[in-house]
Amino acid sequence: MEKDETSEKDSEKTACTTILQNLPDEDSLFDLAELFKIFGDSTRIKILFALLESDMSVNDIANELQMTQSAISHQLRILKTNGLVKYTRNGKSLIYSLADNHVTTILSQGIEHISE
Repeated sequence: MEKDETSEKDSEKTACTTILQNLPDEDSLFDLAELFKIFGDSTRIKILFALLESDMSVNDIANELQMTQSAISHQLRILKTNGLVKYTRNGKSLIYSLADNHVTTILSQGIEHISE
Protein backbone atom coordinates (compact mmCIF):
# COMPACT_ATOMS: atom_id res chain seq x y z
CA MET A 1 0.00 0.00 0.00
CA GLU A 2 1.33 3.41 -0.92
CA LYS A 3 1.88 6.17 1.63
CA ASP A 4 -0.94 8.31 0.17
CA GLU A 5 -3.42 5.43 0.47
CA THR A 6 -2.40 4.76 4.08
CA SER A 7 -2.75 8.39 5.07
CA GLU A 8 -6.13 8.59 3.30
CA LYS A 9 -7.41 5.54 5.20
CA ASP A 10 -6.12 6.98 8.50
CA SER A 11 -7.92 10.21 7.69
CA GLU A 12 -11.17 8.32 7.00
CA LYS A 13 -10.85 6.42 10.30
CA THR A 14 -10.32 9.69 12.17
CA ALA A 15 -13.36 11.24 10.48
CA CYS A 16 -15.53 8.21 11.39
CA THR A 17 -14.31 8.29 14.98
CA THR A 18 -15.11 12.01 15.22
CA ILE A 19 -18.60 11.47 13.75
CA LEU A 20 -19.36 8.67 16.21
CA GLN A 21 -18.10 10.74 19.14
CA ASN A 22 -20.35 13.65 18.13
CA LEU A 23 -23.51 11.58 17.68
CA PRO A 24 -26.15 12.04 20.38
CA ASP A 25 -26.70 9.02 22.60
CA GLU A 26 -29.12 6.29 21.52
CA ASP A 27 -31.95 7.56 23.74
CA SER A 28 -31.70 11.04 22.24
CA LEU A 29 -31.62 9.64 18.70
CA PHE A 30 -34.72 7.55 19.45
CA ASP A 31 -36.54 10.57 20.95
CA LEU A 32 -35.64 12.69 17.91
CA ALA A 33 -36.95 10.02 15.53
CA GLU A 34 -40.18 9.87 17.56
CA LEU A 35 -40.51 13.68 17.40
CA PHE A 36 -40.20 13.64 13.62
CA LYS A 37 -42.85 10.91 13.42
CA ILE A 38 -45.30 13.33 15.06
CA PHE A 39 -44.81 15.68 12.11
CA GLY A 40 -45.71 12.83 9.74
CA ASP A 41 -49.46 13.42 9.97
CA SER A 42 -51.06 16.22 7.95
CA THR A 43 -53.89 16.72 10.47
CA ARG A 44 -51.38 17.36 13.24
CA ILE A 45 -49.51 19.77 10.98
CA LYS A 46 -52.78 21.63 10.25
CA ILE A 47 -53.48 21.90 13.98
CA LEU A 48 -49.99 23.24 14.65
CA PHE A 49 -50.37 25.85 11.90
CA ALA A 50 -53.79 26.84 13.28
CA LEU A 51 -52.24 27.31 16.72
CA LEU A 52 -49.42 29.29 15.15
CA GLU A 53 -52.10 31.87 14.25
CA SER A 54 -53.96 31.88 17.58
CA ASP A 55 -54.53 29.99 20.79
CA MET A 56 -57.80 28.05 20.43
CA SER A 57 -60.19 25.60 22.01
CA VAL A 58 -60.87 22.18 20.50
CA ASN A 59 -64.15 23.51 19.09
CA ASP A 60 -62.45 26.52 17.52
CA ILE A 61 -59.81 24.32 15.88
CA ALA A 62 -62.46 21.87 14.66
CA ASN A 63 -64.48 24.72 13.14
CA GLU A 64 -61.45 26.32 11.49
CA LEU A 65 -60.22 23.05 10.00
CA GLN A 66 -63.73 21.75 9.23
CA MET A 67 -63.10 18.54 11.15
CA THR A 68 -64.82 16.77 14.00
CA GLN A 69 -64.10 17.66 17.59
CA SER A 70 -63.24 14.01 18.23
CA ALA A 71 -60.59 13.96 15.49
CA ILE A 72 -59.04 17.19 16.77
CA SER A 73 -59.06 15.99 20.40
CA HIS A 74 -57.33 12.78 19.42
CA GLN A 75 -54.55 14.61 17.58
CA LEU A 76 -54.19 17.23 20.32
CA ARG A 77 -53.66 14.45 22.86
CA ILE A 78 -50.76 13.13 20.75
CA LEU A 79 -49.31 16.62 20.32
CA LYS A 80 -49.59 17.34 24.04
CA THR A 81 -48.06 14.00 25.06
CA ASN A 82 -45.08 14.81 22.86
CA GLY A 83 -44.62 18.32 24.22
CA LEU A 84 -45.65 20.25 21.11
CA VAL A 85 -48.79 21.87 22.51
CA LYS A 86 -49.95 22.90 25.95
CA TYR A 87 -53.24 24.12 27.31
CA THR A 88 -54.65 26.46 29.89
CA ARG A 89 -58.05 26.21 31.46
CA ASN A 90 -60.54 28.99 30.78
CA GLY A 91 -63.63 28.10 32.80
CA LYS A 92 -64.77 24.76 31.42
CA SER A 93 -62.79 25.15 28.19
CA LEU A 94 -59.22 24.17 27.49
CA ILE A 95 -57.34 26.67 25.35
CA TYR A 96 -54.51 25.12 23.38
CA SER A 97 -51.32 26.84 22.26
CA LEU A 98 -47.93 25.86 20.89
CA ALA A 99 -45.69 24.61 23.68
CA ASP A 100 -42.76 26.89 22.86
CA ASN A 101 -40.88 28.75 20.14
CA HIS A 102 -39.12 25.56 19.03
CA VAL A 103 -42.36 24.35 17.46
CA THR A 104 -42.64 27.60 15.50
CA THR A 105 -39.03 27.24 14.36
CA ILE A 106 -39.55 23.63 13.22
CA LEU A 107 -42.65 24.61 11.22
CA SER A 108 -40.99 27.68 9.68
CA GLN A 109 -37.85 25.82 8.70
CA GLY A 110 -39.88 22.93 7.29
CA ILE A 111 -41.86 25.29 5.05
CA GLU A 112 -38.67 27.08 4.04
CA HIS A 113 -37.03 23.77 3.16
CA ILE A 114 -39.85 22.49 0.95
CA SER A 115 -40.15 25.89 -0.75
CA GLU A 116 -36.57 25.80 -2.05
